[in-house]
Amino acid sequence: MGFDAIVTLIVVIIIFVALIKNLASPDMLFLGATAFLALLGIITPSEAFAGFSNSGMLTVAMLFVVAAGLRETGVLDYVGYHILGRAKTEKSVLGRLAGIVIPMSAFLNNTPIVAMFMPIVIEWSRRHRISPSKLLIPVSFLAILGGTCTLIGTSTNLVVNGLMIEEDIPGMRLFEIGMVGLPYAAIGIAYLFFFGRYILPNRTELLEQFGVSRREYLVEMLVQTGCRLVGQTIEAAGLRNLPGLFLIDIDRNGKILSPIGPDDLIEVNDRLVFTGVVSSIVELEKIPGLVPAVDPAYEVSSKQQRRRRLCEAVVSSNSPVIGKTIREADFREFYGAAVVAVHRGGSRVVKKIGDIILRPGDTLLLQTGSHFMRAYRNDPAFYLVSNVEEWRPLRRDRAWIAGLLFFVLIVLMTTELVPTLIAAALIAVFMVVTGCISAGEARRSVEWQVLVTIAAAFGVGTALQNSGAATAIAGALVDITKAWGPVAALAAIYFLGSIITELITNNAAAVLLFPFCLETARLYDVSPRPFIIALVLAASASFMTPIGYQTNMMVYGPGGYRFSDFLRIGGPLNVILWIAAVILIPLFWPF
Repeated sequence: MGFDAIVTLIVVIIIFVALIKNLASPDMLFLGATAFLALLGIITPSEAFAGFSNSGMLTVAMLFVVAAGLRETGVLDYVGYHILGRAKTEKSVLGRLAGIVIPMSAFLNNTPIVAMFMPIVIEWSRRHRISPSKLLIPVSFLAILGGTCTLIGTSTNLVVNGLMIEEDIPGMRLFEIGMVGLPYAAIGIAYLFFFGRYILPNRTELLEQFGVSRREYLVEMLVQTGCRLVGQTIEAAGLRNLPGLFLIDIDRNGKILSPIGPDDLIEVNDRLVFTGVVSSIVELEKIPGLVPAVDPAYEVSSKQQRRRRLCEAVVSSNSPVIGKTIREADFREFYGAAVVAVHRGGSRVVKKIGDIILRPGDTLLLQTGSHFMRAYRNDPAFYLVSNVEEWRPLRRDRAWIAGLLFFVLIVLMTTELVPTLIAAALIAVFMVVTGCISAGEARRSVEWQVLVTIAAAFGVGTALQNSGAATAIAGALVDITKAWGPVAALAAIYFLGSIITELITNNAAAVLLFPFCLETARLYDVSPRPFIIALVLAASASFMTPIGYQTNMMVYGPGGYRFSDFLRIGGPLNVILWIAAVILIPLFWPF
């Protein structure tokens, strides 16, 4: 092994250690390592940064925008509501999640899928007094399993596919990896149902957090014609046992219905009076046709809705609205805002919102235009004005367009009428052009740190090839497995990929090990495809640590998990899938 190979391996080891100890972010580590290797002449400057033009990496960027378009139009929220809306038990939730998360993550990046389902699962857990620690790891695992079913299921698949094309190896078809990915998904579902859910931790302390005292508002919502709640019972509509929200009564044409029973029906023009916290009121605001009762006509056009914000404003002692009812104060006329809810410290307000006489210190939850913060932040009428960050207006009128564009994307990729990158780029552009997402939101939806990590890792992978380090390690691997043939080498590559991807990012692991696949195939004089497929699956199926896959890290904190939880639950699943891969891959991709 020459000097260049030794230096390259030392750099790779330093990257591993730094990532494990969290000494620096992955993008900075790989970017710095690539620049250093180029400085030493192990790779050329063009090789160092060739990853930034890799088709796989660019496709990942385009799919971030597509997923964001589906989220901003409410398509993902709609799917989530209808999946878990009527689930009653932990087992039924797991079944419903398996039925939707795996198919969705097969065609969308896993990160937005988990980001969408996390609050849905946590909300369901709050309602049913079940710890979210029993469900959040399965959400991440199901998303990972779905990503192994198609070419676009995870960024790792696309990155490796781009490497294959660069090496003049035919790229993967959309459903090619699904020949093993679908059995993977079936094995994973069976594991979670019959074994995993029994050893998932039950962090009961998370349930106590649901009851923490928070500022409660009084909110009155009007049910308009076309609202999906019309004709449903209170229980079927999901308005019973809401987390941090209580339905006090229903005003039906002046007649007050109270107390509210689970079988009471919701009718058009009902005024639903709640008391609850901001985060739960935000969820009410997402229901089409459910509008603030004080001013139901406030900004009804779709274009106006997209400019709305939710703000909290504390009424000052100098405010001109003191002593007036909310209706008399006419917030729409004077401030371009509508009062959604009211909080008064120390006592619960029992009047209709429009009849509440305002006092100094009252906190108002306002639906405002985008200008409100700038115009009234320093206004003496309010002590404090702040945005509600978790609320965003959805472009529901564009939902059908986003759904249609996503369908077109799947058709283009399935039929291979145009290259995957071109199809993804066209659909991403049309998401912006058709108003499904703004240009600014599209740019913000791209996870630049992920892309820089992927692109910079290509340079390190090239250095492993150029320096001869990949050849040396692959030669040692062949020598060790020679007695058992290429199947043993495949098993070794899968095992190595599975371990490394638990320690560093899955994309970086795939890029670093790709040269070893090529060299092992060359030394055995067989097709490299089985080894590459093994690498893709090993890098994508990361269950043993929270740091090995982004979705595991996403659920780590909210689920109250410990590092050992992933090892205990994910370790057996990794071993089972390793055995399945070694058996199935040679059947579909002969050496």
